[in-house]
Amino acid sequence: MNAAALPQQGPESTRRQRAAAMSSFILGLDLGTTSVKVVLVESDSKAVAASHSAHTHTADSSPFVWMTQAKEQDTGRIIDCVNRCVSHLPREKLQHVHSIGLTGQMHGVLFWKAKSGCSWPDGDFFTAGDTSQLITWQDGRCSNDFLSSLPRPDSHVSTATGFGCATIFWYMKHRPEFLRDFTVAGTIQDYVVSMLCGLDGCVMTPQNAASWGFFNTSSNQWNENILRSAGFPVHLLPRCVPSGGLAGKTRSVWHGVPAGTPVGAALGDFQCSVYSCMSARTDAVLNISTSAQLTFAMPADFRPPDSPQPDSPVSYYPYFDSSFLAVAASLNGGNVVAAFVAMLTAWMKELGAELSDAGLYEKLIGCALNQDASDLRVIPTILGERHDPLCLGQVTNISASNLSLGHVVRALCRGVMANVASMMPPERLRQAGVTRIVGSGSALSRNEVLRQEVERAFPLPIVYGQNADSAVGVAMVLCDRGV
Repeated sequence: MNAAALPQQGPESTRRQRAAAMSSFILGLDLGTTSVKVVLVESDSKAVAASHSAHTHTADSSPFVWMTQAKEQDTGRIIDCVNRCVSHLPREKLQHVHSIGLTGQMHGVLFWKAKSGCSWPDGDFFTAGDTSQLITWQDGRCSNDFLSSLPRPDSHVSTATGFGCATIFWYMKHRPEFLRDFTVAGTIQDYVVSMLCGLDGCVMTPQNAASWGFFNTSSNQWNENILRSAGFPVHLLPRCVPSGGLAGKTRSVWHGVPAGTPVGAALGDFQCSVYSCMSARTDAVLNISTSAQLTFAMPADFRPPDSPQPDSPVSYYPYFDSSFLAVAASLNGGNVVAAFVAMLTAWMKELGAELSDAGLYEKLIGCALNQDASDLRVIPTILGERHDPLCLGQVTNISASNLSLGHVVRALCRGVMANVASMMPPERLRQAGVTRIVGSGSALSRNEVLRQEVERAFPLPIVYGQNADSAVGVAMVLCDRGV
């Protein structure tokens, strides 16, 4: 083959190759309830250069599920999933990562033995050792009676089942020997940070600490005196560092990411999802996927109440630089529509007329699009709400003329949005200076009826297509802070 037959590289091609080689990236990881997502964000443009996600396949594995309503996940499977996802990213780009950010599911708690350390058997993959299962935010072992027996926290956050400190209190009462096996506790994302950096203990940001309960967001300190008086093992509590700050540096090469790469202290997945799509302080973000959240940024000088407001539908989440988000977090979102589809699928199966959930879902949306209005009223709170855990779903104003599938699905979607609007009315958004709503989430993206009902419930400009992404958000935080 002569030289003329070989592909020629001109000056422009060479320039692009050199620019690509010089690019630096931030690695963002989101350890969610059911999946892990990792992204590489280009430092200068903030563009996503590569991403990969996978389900963790961590079914509940507690031997006490039947009697405690425990919700636990296999820690090893989550760590394996993290490694698989990162290994799918381009290695030539991983070698140019200059910082790592982690986020993940909040409220949950994981226990481990810090002094035994964690092994890096081949320089690339880390393995979990001497850890408990992850007790997730969905854990239901703490009954209302049990929660009412706990000391009153010095915090604006009410303590609920699934919160880290409440779970530890439960172990103190029911399985105290379990706690004696461990020296450190944190969220799953805190644990990965500790492993990457080879930390002897655990560091935690106020975003995750507030989600555990018994944490004062004004002083950024645990309620140690209150907890110690109740016999709580305060030595398990992580050391708090600012949200957006560093936890340490990688102690070894990891999938090509150089040793000594700065690692940010883990952040809350909700805050990072908001950060990824709230482009102005006058934006509100509405995310509807499994559940539903509507949030906006409070003024910089806002401080939350001194004590919990358990009956309030609006909570205040720590954000960045001592600021807060006002959040109406409903437990009832896309999961309610999914429950309705599952119910119809089960009925059809019993009648011998099977149809897949996906096929049925599309048909139901089509029926509702042909039904612009309905006087049927659906209150969709089949899962209760944190501020009203005993509330149930209701269907009222039933007549012979409004029982078609179009009426029912339209009323159901309207009910989902009416519930969110009852928690955070449009007038409250206007008073806060909100000028538009950014809509995101899987339920909104695939359900046109739900989008129509959003626009009916909230008479503000609404934009779609800027989906909240916690993995991208945590990378953006480090990028904006020059980490």
